[in-house]
Amino acid sequence: MSQLSERPDQPVVGTSMPHESAHLHVTGTALYTDDLVHRTKDVLHAYPVQVMKAHGRITALRTEPALTVPGVVRVLTVADVPGVNDAGMKHDEPLFPDEVMFHGHAVAWVLGETLEAARLGAAAVEVELDEQPSLITLRDAIAAGSFHGAQPVMLTGDVEAGFADSAHVFTGEFQFSDQEHFYLETHAALAHIDEADQVFVQSSTQHPSETQEIVAHVLGLHSHEVTVQCLRMGGGFGGKEMQPHGFAAVAALGAKLTGRPVRVRLNRTQDLTMSGKRHGFHATWKIGFDSEGRIQALDATLTADGGWSLDLSEPVVARALCHIDNTYWIPNARVAGRIAKTNKVSNTAFRGFGGPQGMLVIEDVLGRCAPLLGLDPMELRERNFYQPGQGQSTPYGQPVAQAERISEIWRQVQENGGTSDRRREIAAFNAAHPNTKRALAITGIKFGISFNLTAFNQGGALVLIYKDGSVLINHGGTEMGQGLHTKMLQVAATTLGIPLHKVRLAPTRTDKVPNTSATAASSGADLNGAAVKNACEQLRERLLRVAGTQLGANASDVRIVDGVARVLGSDRELAWDDLVRSAYFQRVQLSAAGYYRTEGLHWDAKTFRGSPFKYFAYGAAATEVEVDGFTGAYRIRQVDIVHDVGDSLSPMIDIGQVEGGFVQGAGWLTLEDMRWDSGDGPDRGRLLTQAASTYKLPSFSEMPERFNVTLLENATEEGAVYGSKAVGEPPLMLAFSVREALRQAAAAFGPSGVSVELASPATPEAVYWAIQAARRGEVSGKGVTATGASGNGVARNGLVSDGRSGNGHAGNGGSRTDAEAPSGA
Repeated sequence: MSQLSERPDQPVVGTSMPHESAHLHVTGTALYTDDLVHRTKDVLHAYPVQVMKAHGRITALRTEPALTVPGVVRVLTVADVPGVNDAGMKHDEPLFPDEVMFHGHAVAWVLGETLEAARLGAAAVEVELDEQPSLITLRDAIAAGSFHGAQPVMLTGDVEAGFADSAHVFTGEFQFSDQEHFYLETHAALAHIDEADQVFVQSSTQHPSETQEIVAHVLGLHSHEVTVQCLRMGGGFGGKEMQPHGFAAVAALGAKLTGRPVRVRLNRTQDLTMSGKRHGFHATWKIGFDSEGRIQALDATLTADGGWSLDLSEPVVARALCHIDNTYWIPNARVAGRIAKTNKVSNTAFRGFGGPQGMLVIEDVLGRCAPLLGLDPMELRERNFYQPGQGQSTPYGQPVAQAERISEIWRQVQENGGTSDRRREIAAFNAAHPNTKRALAITGIKFGISFNLTAFNQGGALVLIYKDGSVLINHGGTEMGQGLHTKMLQVAATTLGIPLHKVRLAPTRTDKVPNTSATAASSGADLNGAAVKNACEQLRERLLRVAGTQLGANASDVRIVDGVARVLGSDRELAWDDLVRSAYFQRVQLSAAGYYRTEGLHWDAKTFRGSPFKYFAYGAAATEVEVDGFTGAYRIRQVDIVHDVGDSLSPMIDIGQVEGGFVQGAGWLTLEDMRWDSGDGPDRGRLLTQAASTYKLPSFSEMPERFNVTLLENATEEGAVYGSKAVGEPPLMLAFSVREALRQAAAAFGPSGVSVELASPATPEAVYWAIQAARRGEVSGKGVTATGASGNGVARNGLVSDGRSGNGHAGNGGSRTDAEAPSGA
């Protein structure tokens, strides 16, 4: 076992404990960025001047009327920027734009003594616009050839030969929705300037080092003149990886110009209309199967809705391509990626970072094709799993290690959930209930862990031991409720061999640990945990030498366990506090900087080949649903999950992450229906779902009635901190099982062998139309088409090729654009 993964005696890691700030959360005493405003004197409040048009060039910007509003102190415009007028890393996101690119784009910011004064001042600013044509829907952008960024192509094997060898070939398309992060805490920043003219920014950011970099280049400063701190976030989910930078820069610019602290906090409507979402995708595909239902070839094009600027769209698309295989071996594949440029907010990272979109495509394809092949969907999936010992690699060339876990987890889920008996019960129930149907579906996941950009796979830490034996740790990761800080406390206590209560964690800030990567890609514990462990190991080695001297033994024979240094095979011991005090008086350094870089990664973005991931996380979920045939309404009766987190650092935290990820994924796939005005009226481009009243989020009523989560046992991950695996993103994709169960339940209303298309999100409305189509023996949108090969079984399914199936439902290959949505939908 590697040194990084090996656990000592009596480790603190692996024990279940509550989140380190849980008591602060539930008592309301946890401080977030905007709470600091009330502890800061003379704060100015910033308010955006939003232009409510989708696209146009600014011909006039008159700020003078705002300055006549009582309480308005200043209006920030492009003329005030001393450095680079850009809030992004691609230099395509002007902080103060001269061209409005989406409905609600902020073109200036008003600073006021109160938030109300700033709001009234923003309303008084006059903006004249030369309106330009706009592209709102993904389909419109594709038709117009509006793309930006890289267009990667992933190739493996001989695609044409694969199709020639296929007994069944099908083609189709699929469009599915974006998703709002809807973190509880909206974007916020608070900036002030100290007596040395240093800029200090409190920011709700997942990437403090990049926030620091953007603030510095907007202000024309060096990074060492800017410090960014993140206490904690009230949720992030990827939405605070890139997008906080501009808001922090506005606050910092205002503070620099006025000499007073400046606060930026978006209200919920502003956050929804100004910040990016999960990328919606459109996919066209062609897939070939042999006579046994094994995939022979795949040819697909994935187009992401990038919005007005690139943001993180290129790596999101890259990860989507890298995950289109999911748990299935595809020997011959060609998958192309594109980024559509639309006049909407710039879409960004969201839990899974393109992985869910790529995996959803192949799961949708298999769910639609299984009936056409005469196979049970579970059987079709299982036949195509990666197999151990076969030398199988992903379409981008990375060998699939631990492939045996795919089948093992699949078996455990069925065993834990008693799925065989329940499927028989479901069949009996369905036969007796013509207007209510149940279904049970199982789907698996294989998710790669590491940043696609190799340089981001590094982490740092700073650990301090004080004379009294107490320990303070700093690391580069940020806490957004996911429990990263809890795990880091456990890692430090385990490595030093001391009780947890002796360790405290400091807020994340750039002047303690520099050049850190974002807390993203599920790598927070891997990178920062290994860095914390490295720093603690340096300190432990120094202290062991001191203990050896004090106890009259070789340092290699001393162990520190539970706060006591003991000599092996002896009763000689030395308490931790006394050991630390002795080290101090011997002038032994009691601080250490830790560092970690993930080994074994390589990636060529041009050829789209390599091994970009340290390992794969695996899991599977079995979901049972019940659907009402009159309304399409449904409930989730039971969910059983087995998930691979290696040797868990903190089981209670990890189980919570699995549960939360699953529910968030179910929200994306079944509830969260974002709508944009794509008409030609004055509100074209406006986000119509601007609040929780119109944007349906998962709540207690959507929770499974029975929810069973099991962590895979005996799953040590060699080469990862204390044998653990990442947990943040992979569980979201377990929710594919909900959508597939809904598909199967809708199909149960029709004759056997019907291939059901299902919109995503699969709202009750969408499920209703799928049921109606199934009853007629049709699919609910553009049909899966048999091409070449035998096409066995296709004609009998009544497949249709029009977009609406004659039922008034605007299907577009499984999703709906607002231009096609039926009125009143």
